[in-house]
Amino acid sequence: MRLYELIAQKMENQNNNQLNIELTEEIAEGIYSNLAIITHSNAEFVVDFVKVMPGVPKARVKSRIVLTPQHAKRLLSALADNVQKYEAVHGTIKQSEGMSLPMNFGGPTAQA
Repeated sequence: MRLYELIAQKMENQNNNQLNIELTEEIAEGIYSNLAIITHSNAEFVVDFVKVMPGVPKARVKSRIVLTPQHAKRLLSALADNVQKYEAVHGTIKQSEGMSLPMNFGGPTAQA
């Protein structure tokens, strides 16, 4: 089940109302990202999705999502649930030791 379907289902169960979510073709294509930078304040979480290309010394944020702390926690739970279901079918997702950017940008290393 996709995240937006899970969220819609939970909202429907809570409100006993149907929620129709529109997904345009442009948004359905998605945006590729191989780096996420997460920051937060007392009021919100900000997730910046970046595409870093080897040999290119500059990268731009491709998408920024701003979440309430409560929604960030629901997202964390939904993502953990989906990873668990994925691994049950496809096996454990292997993680690299010492994640680093594909090139040296001269700054701190972000983690996703």
